[in-house]
Amino acid sequence: MNGKKSFSRKTAGYLLLIGLVACLPAFLSGFPYGILICCFIMIYIIAVSGLDVVFGYCGQISMGHAAFFAIGAYGSALLHGYFDIPIPITMLIGSLMAGLIGALIAWPASKLVFHFLSLATMAFGEIVYQFISHSPGNITNNYVGYYTESVSIFGFALDTNLKFFYFALICTVIFLAAKNRIIDSKVGRAFIAVRESSHAAGGMGINVRKYKVTAFAISAFYTAFAGSMYAHLVKYISPDTFMQKQSVMFLTMLLFGGTASTFGPICGAAIVMLLNELLRSAERYQMLIYGIMLLVVIVLIPGGIYGTIEQKVKSYMKKKKEVRAGAESK
Repeated sequence: MNGKKSFSRKTAGYLLLIGLVACLPAFLSGFPYGILICCFIMIYIIAVSGLDVVFGYCGQISMGHAAFFAIGAYGSALLHGYFDIPIPITMLIGSLMAGLIGALIAWPASKLVFHFLSLATMAFGEIVYQFISHSPGNITNNYVGYYTESVSIFGFALDTNLKFFYFALICTVIFLAAKNRIIDSKVGRAFIAVRESSHAAGGMGINVRKYKVTAFAISAFYTAFAGSMYAHLVKYISPDTFMQKQSVMFLTMLLFGGTASTFGPICGAAIVMLLNELLRSAERYQMLIYGIMLLVVIVLIPGGIYGTIEQKVKSYMKKKKEVRAGAESK
């Protein structure tokens, strides 16, 4: 009974939050650029949630997620541009391609740990960057960049920031709900077991390599779909967007917000994105700022902002419960 009550309260809380976010355009009606920023935040929430699956829950560090972001963006844009396939379908195809490539990369890399794995993913990110910069036959237009179109669903074009905002909100809700279902399932429990100790997980009969590959595939799919959303929101992509600093930004967002949670990536993506806008004049120092933020998180708030707040609230509630139990016993 209590479980049902807590579940209904949680569901009501989620619906209230979604409703509040849906009302944001009304408050930003005089600030259209603010709606565009909200669109970017939701795109990054999906991308960082994907990184959280492989890093936060499965314990596999990745410094090359900009590559999957690029595969989703270029995959969708090129499939639509060269074959005239409807954009919603190209977005899914590009994301599935990234998921497959992520699985193929993860299969041999599943034996690597810590800095060896991070170097391998960085190398993969650099390979993808070089490919889109010097593509065979100039299919990506290389450094010139590639123009694409807005998302169109059943003839309804999402050609304004406001229209795209609600599309992005629906996508974000779907992806976060799917992530929660995955984590609450047998697969999610296997991810956590691998994160805590891959040797112990293997001893318990868990196929460690299989779940590492699965985590990478899911993570790549999420990040690639976010990349395809980015491409059709901006309607222009170039290699500069998918450099190593993009991977660093994803990791910064995740660590700053908090790993292994639903709201950690949301907090991290929103805060880092807003900080980027506030510090736009200091763009040349972007990597330095990310480095400082990572040091602050590692030294002062290792659980991230949301993780630290959640821990403090749990500690407070536990003390309150103990005090109440002590008073009742007297």
